[in-house]
Amino acid sequence: MDSSTWSPLGTSASTTAAPLEPHERIRNAADISVIVIYFLVVMAVGLWAMFSTNRGTVGGFFLAGRSMVWWPIGASLFASNIGSGHFVGLAGTGAASGIATGAFEWIALVMVVVLGWIFVPIYIKAGVVTMPEYLRKRFGGKRIQIYLSVLSLLLYIFTKISADIFSGALFINLAMGLDIYLAIFILLAITALYTITGGLAAVIYTDTLQTFIMLVGSFILTGFAFHEVGGYDAFMEKYMKAIPTLISYGNTTVKETCYTPRADSFHIFRDPLSGDLPWPGLIFGLSILALWYWCTDQVIVQRCLSAKNMSHVKAGCVLCGYMKLLPMFLMVMPGMLSRILYPDKIACVVPSECEKYCGTTVGCSNIAYPTLVVELMPNGLRGLMLSVMMASLMSSLTSIFNSASTLFTMDIYTKMRKRASEKELMIAGRLFILLLIAISIAWVPLVQSAQSGQLFDYIQSITSYLGPPIAAVFLVAVFWKRVTEPGAFWGLILGFLIGVSRMVTEFAYGTGSCMEPSNCPTIICGVHYLYFAIILFVITLITITVISLLTRPIPEVHLYRLCWSLRNSKEERIDLDAEEEDIREAPKEAIEIDTEAPEKEKGCFRRAYDLFCGLDQKGPKMTKEEEEAMKVKLTDTSEQPLWRTVVNINGIILLAVAVFCYAYFA
Repeated sequence: MDSSTWSPLGTSASTTAAPLEPHERIRNAADISVIVIYFLVVMAVGLWAMFSTNRGTVGGFFLAGRSMVWWPIGASLFASNIGSGHFVGLAGTGAASGIATGAFEWIALVMVVVLGWIFVPIYIKAGVVTMPEYLRKRFGGKRIQIYLSVLSLLLYIFTKISADIFSGALFINLAMGLDIYLAIFILLAITALYTITGGLAAVIYTDTLQTFIMLVGSFILTGFAFHEVGGYDAFMEKYMKAIPTLISYGNTTVKETCYTPRADSFHIFRDPLSGDLPWPGLIFGLSILALWYWCTDQVIVQRCLSAKNMSHVKAGCVLCGYMKLLPMFLMVMPGMLSRILYPDKIACVVPSECEKYCGTTVGCSNIAYPTLVVELMPNGLRGLMLSVMMASLMSSLTSIFNSASTLFTMDIYTKMRKRASEKELMIAGRLFILLLIAISIAWVPLVQSAQSGQLFDYIQSITSYLGPPIAAVFLVAVFWKRVTEPGAFWGLILGFLIGVSRMVTEFAYGTGSCMEPSNCPTIICGVHYLYFAIILFVITLITITVISLLTRPIPEVHLYRLCWSLRNSKEERIDLDAEEEDIREAPKEAIEIDTEAPEKEKGCFRRAYDLFCGLDQKGPKMTKEEEEAMKVKLTDTSEQPLWRTVVNINGIILLAVAVFCYAYFA
């Protein structure tokens, strides 16, 4: 895989007399200085957040001390959702099949409202830091919590981390001609550095900066691309004619359907049987995946839990919703424009040609966006766009690393070591991030060839095999108080087994491409992944319902403020996990007596290390009353009437906008 064999654009491709290798274009003062300045600014913001917020406590490192206001939350939600996987994946699928993937993004407009108005109030009232912790309070027992933590970590590795790393590396490889694995290594080193040291506050502030840069950069690029093609009408007309020149090799001629754009490219809702994104799947199947992603996913919910109060949560959600309108215009359409401008590269069908351009035989739609950046942007701006890609990559990776280490330390590590001190937890979380990185890199080669080279389809299909059971469990946990622990647990296990069996068969047979379809049995792989998500969701729901009705209900005293019907009850809740809490609380007194002894003078290395990891910051000691008051503040969901009305009106407007967008492009 050295860069000479993997140089994505062969010299023959370019039309100019003396074509530049793409990575030589970036070697000019303007681009390089922009990139350097950019990284310095990010580091500065990260360091500022690191030293000005408290990350010496678990609450500070993982929840930014519950002090965030609405605009960084909205920006951070958007930035941790849009990784470079989106730039590469959405644009690639757009180039291959038209605007329907944009609808994947628009479902979020509805889901952020569900998140901010229904789910977050319940999580806050329950007083939880992680999602598995909510399920433990709701159902009792440890098995659901541990199972969900492990499953979430697997999903992070398979979908988010590896896809993002792959797409970021694709970019660096195109732009700088570095070997793809070296590129991955450099990226991760920088990212891990400020996640491991900074905690959630650093992540949220750098996200806000990066969202801004991301939007500005991609607006400029979209403008350039439309200008190049000749406006929107020309775009619609030319896209339909964007086909590669080489359509035969040896003595085989490629089927016409493989290289001509789809007839329904400009429709969101497509034929339920023959469409590549059938409309019932898009409405129902996608809602299930979005429910899992937006309402029960650690990365997203953790952003909301760090808000000052409920109004800030809702305002942040609405802001994020409006931003989610943009990917259609800033990512999907530029992908299609890229196909118009470089049909031979982006729409290649001959395996040897594809291999020459982007290193995989199944198709090169993934390089649609990177090619556009490297070819179209003037010096300086090209550097900015690369920084944007790095930004989106790093912001979604930092978010995932922070959330994954939260899951691991709070849900898995504390089970193995009941009496771990706060310091030990912080160190365990940081070491775990390093382990995550190693596993993710190992997974990258599989991502490259999956789902006929369309990254976004790969992400969505894995999600459809593993996500629906989780969505089902959270949905019933919140809305139906009769559901019991055995019901939820066996529902999850059955759903997981069905999903994994489909995932494994699909990877074993390979997803194939239009040229060489895979020979996976139709009964297994013939069901579209969005339909599969619906089937899986329904099976899980039925299992949960049947088993719950056969087992003994959970007494209401354990459920106050944990489900929707009891959300406003004022009674004291007896947590189902109360006994465990006592074991964990006990050793506090013992520790405090020890720490009163005079501390030994630390060596200067040790002091630097403590400062770096925020271990020298002790949280203020609290009396019993203060701790109670703190608990009340952390579980308070009251809002001022004026602001409540303002955010509610905005929420309704957002839903109306979502409906309009779907109707307009349907």
